[in-house]
Formats: sequence, structure tokens, C-alpha cells
Amino acid sequence: MRFANLALFGLMMILVLPMAAGRALAEAPLKLVATTGMIADAARQIGGDQVEVKALMGPGVDPHAYRQTRSDIVAMTRADLVLWHGLYLEAQMQEFFHELERKRVVVAVAEGLPKDLLRGHDDYADKYDPHVWMTPVLWKLVVVEVQKALTEARPEAADLFAANAKAHLADLDRLIAYGTKVLAKVPESNRALVSAHDAFGYFGRDYDFDVLGIQGISTQSEAGLNRISTLVDLLVARGITAVFVESSVSDRSIRALIEGAEAQGHAVSIGGELFSDAMGADGTYEGTYLGMLDHNMTTIANALGADVPARGMDGKLSAGL
Repeated sequence: MRFANLALFGLMMILVLPMAAGRALAEAPLKLVATTGMIADAARQIGGDQVEVKALMGPGVDPHAYRQTRSDIVAMTRADLVLWHGLYLEAQMQEFFHELERKRVVVAVAEGLPKDLLRGHDDYADKYDPHVWMTPVLWKLVVVEVQKALTEARPEAADLFAANAKAHLADLDRLIAYGTKVLAKVPESNRALVSAHDAFGYFGRDYDFDVLGIQGISTQSEAGLNRISTLVDLLVARGITAVFVESSVSDRSIRALIEGAEAQGHAVSIGGELFSDAMGADGTYEGTYLGMLDHNMTTIANALGADVPARGMDGKLSAGL
């Protein structure tokens, strides 16, 4: 009888253990790698506890110049899902992603955006400006693409992903309304956004600002002395008194502008640091997409003469103006 009970116990274990292992496997988070912090944030907002997200490019990192490391390659080859931006942002990694998609699920989340909504690239006739995160109107379309990628990777969590995406898109709608309100307060004569490179074109288009970058759409383009001289003359002629540095780009050329204007007797100051190609520090409000854009909108509006809330849309900005 004892042997019979042991045999029965053994049979039960054979049947139960695979079922338990299957449940554990189903409940394990999706291992996801995203190139930029903005994509990683969208994946976390939508995926919740169903995803474990690694961002390759952290705060202050320039995606135009970034090259994958050995540890990045290991992480991506082991991931369940790899999300990259596309639109030639990670041009130096593009060949690697096309090779990787033969073995893993790899999605370029901005590549499929309607081309009639995109700005042309100033260096490549057949490419587009990749900085679509600079306006939440376009970024909402990317969020939807992230939701689709997660749903295809884990269809059993589709309802959760849909609910989380709906909530996040509602937050982005609030951000759109906030930006429209505070940026409309900037006087017409001050509606010039001068920064290190042309990352704010979509922002300028949506909020009616002249955007003037020292470098082109890519930080790898040259910033010639003629361009700096031209912008100095423009600052003086239009009476522009504030320019902006970027968290992921050297401030050397911006300081050259300020010095050039001073040489002509025109005082220009730094209106603040903007997040262009990377978000703020991990664990901070500015380290989320919502906080990144809230910071930019509030900082720009304040520096160019608008009356804005000192701590932004919801009072969450880390430092008051």
C-alpha cells in the first residue's frame, strides 16, 4: 500500500509541476529593451508589472551618436521584445536591428507614423525629422504603437495594456491642453526658440514658435562659424534675450552665441536647460515623458515672458522657476 501511495504521489507531481511551471512562466514579466528613455517610459506606463524594461540610452545620452555596447547586445539578444525608434534616429544601429529581427521580435515604433505628419530631414532627402516626442500630439501615435507591440507579445494581457494605454493617453491630452495654454501666453515678439540643434521643429510647428538650431536635426551635423554669426545677427536684430541649452548636447556653441551678441552690445542669457534627446534623471518626475515635456513647456514659456505655474502642470517639477 505504501508503494502504491508513493507511485500515486509521483504521478501527481509529474502532472502538477509542469502546470506550476507554466503558471510561473506566464506570470514572469516580459523582458523588454528600448533604445530611448521616452520609449522605455511608454512601455512601463502601458506594460505595468507585466514588463521588465531596460533603456539603453539614459539621461544626458545623445541617440544620434550612441553605439551599442557589448552588454547592450547581450540584453537585446536575450529580450522578449526590442523597441527602437526608427526614422533614422539610431542610424548607426540600424543594420544591427535588421539583423536582430531575424531572431527576436524587434519593432521600430515611430517608423510607421503617417509621412504627411512628419517634417523632412535637412540632411537626407528621403528621411524625416525623428524628434516626434517633442510634441505629445505625435507621441500619442507612438504610444499606440507600443501598446500594439506589447499586445502582440503578450495577448493574454491585452485588456490590461488597453486600460493602461487609455489612462496614459488621457494624461497626454492634459499635457497638450497645458502646453497650449501656457505657450499661448508668450508674446508674439518673443516666439523664437534658439537651441543647440534642431530638435524642436515639431514643437515649433504645433505651438507657433520660430525654431532656430545651431546644428541641424542631427547633432552630428557641423555647426559652422557662419551659422553662429548669422544667429548672432538675428538675436540682435529681433531683440531675443533668451537662448536654451540642452541636457544631451554640449553648451559650447550656445555660449558662443551669447558672447557674439555681447560683442554687439546685446545681452542674451540662458533661459534654462531643456530635455531634447533624453529625459531627466531616473526616478524623478522629469525622468518620465510627461515630466520631460512639462519641464520644457514651462521653462520655455517662463523664459520668453509668459506667466506660468512655478512647478508646472501638476506642481511636480523638481525645481521651481
